[in-house]
Amino acid sequence: MRRFYRDLGWEELPASDDGWAGFVLGGVLLTLYPADRLAAEAADGAPAPTGWSGITLICNVDEREQVDSGFAVAVAAGATAVHEPVDRSWGGRSAYIADPEGNRWEIAWAPGLRLDARGAVTGLGG
Repeated sequence: MRRFYRDLGWEELPASDDGWAGFVLGGVLLTLYPADRLAAEAADGAPAPTGWSGITLICNVDEREQVDSGFAVAVAAGATAVHEPVDRSWGGRSAYIADPEGNRWEIAWAPGLRLDARGAVTGLGG
């Protein structure tokens, strides 16, 4: 997973190693832990779930065209295409990929979405 996110061009934190990796994305810290270690901490040792969990993470972009280019970069980095970029009925454009562990990501542009210089969402609409 570390290699996948680095191949997307995301900057990895210098303290990352095989036991923990972090990527600062706008106002969010994406952290990766080995699934067995995380299950021991977060699920009292229960096995990690398999298949899609029903949770989708969204990578918002500030231009409609960035949905298509982001989708292409993700697939080239090893993601599985789930849904090609399309204009949505709600007025935006989005696409879906699954990362190498099956986690779903939506790459989305929404009219009226406001992002700051770091890429963090600061508002939507009016």
